Amino acid sequence: MALVKWEPIREIEDLFDRYTSKLGWPSLGREAFSTTEWSPKVDISETDQAFTIKAELPEVRKEDIKVNIENGMLSISGERKQEKEEKDKKFHRVERFYGSFMRSFTLPDNVDASQIKAEYKDGMLNLSLPKTAENKPKATEVKIQ
Repeated sequence: MALVKWEPIREIEDLFDRYTSKLGWPSLGREAFSTTEWSPKVDISETDQAFTIKAELPEVRKEDIKVNIENGMLSISGERKQEKEEKDKKFHRVERFYGSFMRSFTLPDNVDASQIKAEYKDGMLNLSLPKTAENKPKATEVKIQ
């Protein structure tokens, strides 16, 4: 008998698929999730001069990315297109997510929205959000009554 690695998540998915198939619902295995909305991972950092947002967008074309600022919200949206199965090519496993994505972030009051810059290179979207000089945070003591 061969040893098989136990994968509890896969076991739960299989159990769920067996249950839903008895109800006549479509299967929701991993492959079904490959075309749903997904969210790119981001890193947000801050210096005295600016905030920086770095978003991982591998295999997303620059033309398929939109960055918008509206009502104090910064939104990054776009789409990663799935590779189509070709005549001589058959996929055995698809674990990456495809389709539309959107991430939104509330901008702090001290960001100069008119000076935000975006750069896209090697699957990384880098946003620089400069801070305004007049809204630097200052310490205020609150008296306890």
